[in-house]
Amino acid sequence: MFKHFKIVVAVVFTLMFVLPIMACTENPSSMPGQSSNEPQKPIQTLQDQQESDIGDIPAIETYHIGIATLNMEQSEDEFRGAEELIRKYGSVDNGGMIKHIVLPTDFANEQETVITMISSFADDPLMKGVVVNQGIPGTAAAFQKIRDAGRDDIILTCNMPQDDPNVITKVANFVTHSNDFARGYYDILRAKNLGATAFVHLSFARHMAVETLSRRRNVYEEACKDLGIEWVFVNVPDPATEIGVAGAQQAVFEMMPGLVDKYGKSAVFFTTNTALHEPIIQRCLELGAIFLNQDDVSPLCGYPGALGIDLTAEQGDMDAIVKKIEADVVAKGGKGRMGTWPSSEPYVASIGVVELIMDIIDGKATDSIEDVEKAFTAYNAVGSWSLYLDANTNTPINGYYLLTMDTYIFGQGYTGVLSEPFPEKYYSVK
Repeated sequence: MFKHFKIVVAVVFTLMFVLPIMACTENPSSMPGQSSNEPQKPIQTLQDQQESDIGDIPAIETYHIGIATLNMEQSEDEFRGAEELIRKYGSVDNGGMIKHIVLPTDFANEQETVITMISSFADDPLMKGVVVNQGIPGTAAAFQKIRDAGRDDIILTCNMPQDDPNVITKVANFVTHSNDFARGYYDILRAKNLGATAFVHLSFARHMAVETLSRRRNVYEEACKDLGIEWVFVNVPDPATEIGVAGAQQAVFEMMPGLVDKYGKSAVFFTTNTALHEPIIQRCLELGAIFLNQDDVSPLCGYPGALGIDLTAEQGDMDAIVKKIEADVVAKGGKGRMGTWPSSEPYVASIGVVELIMDIIDGKATDSIEDVEKAFTAYNAVGSWSLYLDANTNTPINGYYLLTMDTYIFGQGYTGVLSEPFPEKYYSVK
């Protein structure tokens, strides 16, 4: 029986980032094996690109910020980011600034509830910013209700939106996401460099209906053909339905031995779902298969629970956390076969984006791509930023910001693949 997701020591997240890690950002190369890739040149800001139809955010002295996440089993990094915000700025319920709501576990079948919960932030006259992390289906509709209620004074944003890019950006000030499109090629190049012979993609219909995930899946498949790797798609249970997180985890845990037998130890296993990382990581280590990186890229996604390690002593030190996970992975035989991004993008997208909204309200920042990059870099999420390209026109979508980071392979270092140009042909893959 696999170790349940709750093995992740909750206190690690509670104490993470309590100690300032700003010093880390002054020397990004302090992470083990950090590449020296320079971020992309700054892209023209939203203010330069277009007139905002959302309205200016007035400067105020007292305000509230709302954050909506899923529960800890589904999105622990995002949830812990919200907890850290409450620790720093206080809960609205106790006279503080942060209002945190937890969205339904079965959100796929509770769309109206999701919309009602998110849009209820607008009922608070002091609410001046809302972050939804992750941007599950219904987020755009909820944002539209907030706008329809006349609340153009609220800054609206989300991370990892699942709504159509052209829909969510019409009602949000900006959105953030890891660069799934780029990963569609670079992950396969990374896999080839690790000696992979197959790329096994585990997902389900709901995720494959999301444009960003679907486009990445199709680029994965095309890149596999081009680089000589077998492409495999496997349908797995959706944890956001009646089967629940535990049921989906157990099902995948039981599937993994057969999949490794069929596709071999040189197969890379990848899933689009946060909760399914733990059983996949555990089985890859046990069976000798390859786990390249997570979908929700964070060293704390899946690894602590799969390894059963206590990270309390490493509180607040992401470098130390990565090194401890690395030591355990290497000790269990995963050297050169297991990887991650070195910073928790989902965590940063909770706390960093809320603090950016505060700076925007206080007149210290804007919703430009440069200021978004600064907000993430402040928590050591160092990489390059770009705009999402429309699937039909290949033109940039204003306000849809994508983060690209290199993958760190335990016992080996950064892959360095981002130095390779992204092939133009993949822009035509829809």
